[in-house]
Amino acid sequence: MLDELDIKILNAVQENGRVRRSDLAELVGLSLPAASDRLRKLEDRGYIRGYTAVLDPGKFGKDVTAFVLVSVDTSRHYDHFLKLVDANPEILECHAVTGEGSHLLKIRTDSTATLEQILSQIQSWKEVQRTRTSVVLSIRKETLTISLPDSSNNT
Repeated sequence: MLDELDIKILNAVQENGRVRRSDLAELVGLSLPAASDRLRKLEDRGYIRGYTAVLDPGKFGKDVTAFVLVSVDTSRHYDHFLKLVDANPEILECHAVTGEGSHLLKIRTDSTATLEQILSQIQSWKEVQRTRTSVVLSIRKETLTISLPDSSNNT
């Protein structure tokens, strides 16, 4: 179970993955070795999958974002489909979903012309029956931060 200090540590590293361990220790009221040990245990237990910088896609010319609903014909082709998705760096996310399609892809690219090329590529994959694309006009909210449980419920 996570306790109040674990939740504070997780919130701190979500807000700033580069937080210095000394600052983290001060924030949660622990010694540097104790805070470092807790952080390492949270990493070892899989609560923290990694640390990364969040880049501004616009600064790199990645001005087009689209969500593509894909229908894959059978689960027999599932692994091959995932390999093709993994091989395309402009497909940022792939979610297996319920409803009309089987997968939802998030694509970020530099133009509608390159989006068209990516869609053509996806539609050529033998396991893909159909796609439906929504192009993003603006982004109001995009975050990797998750809401954590109230630490008072985890003690």
